[in-house]
Amino acid sequence: MTTTIGIIGSGNIGGTLARALTAAGHAVVIANSRGPESLSSLVSDLGGLARAGTVAEAAAAGEIVVVTVPLKAVASIPSELLEGRIVIDTNNYYPGRDGAIAELDARATTTSELVARHFAGARVVKAFNHIPSREILTHAQPAGSEGRRALAVYADDAEARDRVSALIDEVGFDVVDGGPLAESWRIERDQPGYIPHFTAEQLRGKLAEAQR
Repeated sequence: MTTTIGIIGSGNIGGTLARALTAAGHAVVIANSRGPESLSSLVSDLGGLARAGTVAEAAAAGEIVVVTVPLKAVASIPSELLEGRIVIDTNNYYPGRDGAIAELDARATTTSELVARHFAGARVVKAFNHIPSREILTHAQPAGSEGRRALAVYADDAEARDRVSALIDEVGFDVVDGGPLAESWRIERDQPGYIPHFTAEQLRGKLAEAQR
């Protein structure tokens, strides 16, 4: 069944996820801060399942919306646009890009909890933050493949977690349920599970090794 998925952010992750999702048969509405006209080349490459829109149009496109903008830019997206949506948060915290965020520096919260606080009416799922964007396409494998790469998901809402997990499987990866958003620090930047290729069993071990 074709699902329409909104994507807010057209950088490396947003553009690559648009390719992966349309290849899996889903329609996407992709937006960025520069406006739909700036996305004409990308949308043309993606074919008939993709169209460019405004941020509001991408937010309204479907029940699932990927937010893949720099962490410092999350607050610029009006929170009411994503009321009731499942939000896939791909964010990582880079102080040199995002500026210092005291709560994160003190390890008092996680990037996804900050995103969930802003989008208070949404159901946030942390996913796709620990894989280089190009590998979303090059490392994808059919279910059951030997050595299939696994990606972690974190969510406070079980239904949202399951919906996003199904999408991850469709685009070519096993899924490891890491627990609630409060535990998502285990897959943040510089933790053992961040970036390298791991199977599900290996990734579970790396998440267990993580230290805050």
